[in-house]
Amino acid sequence: MNTTLQRWAIPLGILGLMTAITAMVNDPFSSADIQKQSIDIDGSSTVYPITKLMASEFNSSQGNKVQINLAISGTTDGFKKFCEGKTDISNASRPILKEEMKVCQKHGVKYIELPVAFDALTIVVNPKNDWAEDITIAELKKIWEPTAQGKITKWNQIRSNWPDKPLNLYGPNKDSGIYDYFIQAMEGESKSRKDYTSSEDDNMLLKGVSQDPNGLGYFGIAYYQANTAQLKALAVDSGKGATMPSPQAMDKNLYQPLSRPLFIYINYGSAQVKPKLKEFVEFYLAKAPKLVHQVGYIPLSEEAYHLDFVQFNQGEVGTVFNGETHLNLTLTEVLRKRATLF
Repeated sequence: MNTTLQRWAIPLGILGLMTAITAMVNDPFSSADIQKQSIDIDGSSTVYPITKLMASEFNSSQGNKVQINLAISGTTDGFKKFCEGKTDISNASRPILKEEMKVCQKHGVKYIELPVAFDALTIVVNPKNDWAEDITIAELKKIWEPTAQGKITKWNQIRSNWPDKPLNLYGPNKDSGIYDYFIQAMEGESKSRKDYTSSEDDNMLLKGVSQDPNGLGYFGIAYYQANTAQLKALAVDSGKGATMPSPQAMDKNLYQPLSRPLFIYINYGSAQVKPKLKEFVEFYLAKAPKLVHQVGYIPLSEEAYHLDFVQFNQGEVGTVFNGETHLNLTLTEVLRKRATLF
């Protein structure tokens, strides 16, 4: 290198370094920072519409400065990823189970459990179905229990006055929290028949029933509320009269045992190092009372969201459900369980 080039090489190198540093300082959302601040969410397809709306509203208010990666893999697979430390938030349509708690413990993942809404599992048929208006819990058990596989295949096997037509079933797969809850609600079953069209994506089940005049399926009420022209909901009789799923029925605890709380689980460690994650969760809880109903679910009480906020900010980790699925939970009972944390 000649003398002139040597004379300029060092100053130019320093200038380049200073320029790079200045760019990093002036751009607080550099690609590395955006990656660090990105929020990874997976899990329940039932909770997905709520979290999707919250993410959209949050980014609108934040000027799209945070990358929110939102996926659907079902509650069970969502917890698997979450407990392995691969996601920051897990959408869940049931409480975390004991086996999943062990995986979290193995990987050192501490979690904050936050109920965010109430749901009603909705039994749906095709609008062309002109024979079924209601169904009992006993009849649902008869349809979905393991011994029904290959045997209960026609509508008139459920009620004799229903037609001799094929009974085509659509439902969540075994990785879904809806599956777990629904099967438990069918008088304590732990598994269902396998000869039905299954998916972890409720949109696929919705499409199936809406195109099949002989179809019957179940999923969260939000997917029915958004598609009432394509589906018909059946009133459910658990022994106290047939009741349609609705926010009013859920609020009065009339739609049991198919009403249940919905959750988000927050990775405690992630919340300590990702300011945007903390902001997003606080935004979620603040907006939930007004936004939850927009996707068809029933919001919790103001007291419940206040407890969520306090629990999150105090870093209260763990679950109040002892790793088990609880049936017939009411808003009051959820509050009572939450109170044990404080």
